[in-house]
Amino acid sequence: MNWLIKTLNSSIGQKVIMSLTGLFLCSFLIIHMIGNLQLFHDDYGLAFNKYAAFMTTNPLIKVVSYLLYASILFHAIKGLHLVYKNNQARPVKYAVNNGKANSHWSSRNMGILGTMLLVFIAVHMSDFWYEYKFGDVPHTQYAVSLETGEIMTDTIPAGMKLHNKIEDVIANGKHIYVVKDLYKEVSVGFKEWPLVLLYVLSMFALSFHLYHGFSSAFQSLGINHSKYSGLIRFIGLWFFSIIIPLAFAAMPVYFFIS
Repeated sequence: MNWLIKTLNSSIGQKVIMSLTGLFLCSFLIIHMIGNLQLFHDDYGLAFNKYAAFMTTNPLIKVVSYLLYASILFHAIKGLHLVYKNNQARPVKYAVNNGKANSHWSSRNMGILGTMLLVFIAVHMSDFWYEYKFGDVPHTQYAVSLETGEIMTDTIPAGMKLHNKIEDVIANGKHIYVVKDLYKEVSVGFKEWPLVLLYVLSMFALSFHLYHGFSSAFQSLGINHSKYSGLIRFIGLWFFSIIIPLAFAAMPVYFFIS
């Protein structure tokens, strides 16, 4: 057990933990992006609200969520700690050392990018996650015609005690859903340009953070070979540092201009 503790506390061990938590957060980004893309459905928010209800009430997802929260905090705190240790180890930069020539800008500013993302996550969780879990988010009833697929909506009167889970029945030729309307909170929230600007700028930070972080995580884990390093860099560049940030940035912009 002592060897394990010593290994994890070593600089290599800490980089391995940072890599594993970083890749876990990358996998979450994929799921979160797919879920949030439901915002673009032309169904008055039904698909997105069903996704939000599932993600907040499914027991397995709840367990994974706690692991996610712990990973975010650990990754952020340990990342800032590593940046601090690196700066302490080299308090004076040598004039002959041209950092710009030896590394990408993102790799030299991971601490700044990570801090920006941590602030963004705190704002995001406060505005939507906390509000959804503990705020006064209204419920909406969706009546979907089984014959034509037409959707009719009706806001549930305030004060009615309803669960966060999806409540659905089939009656009179309609599939009726009653669910918390997070879609309405999102569509209203993204009418405020400061919040939209924060999201867009944060996605630029995410892009640069993932540009360096995704590929370096595999290097720290020793997964670095000519056969697949090119594929890892390709996925890191095009999927994680371009497609995912663009998809997340498109959501607030879409509601702001619509």
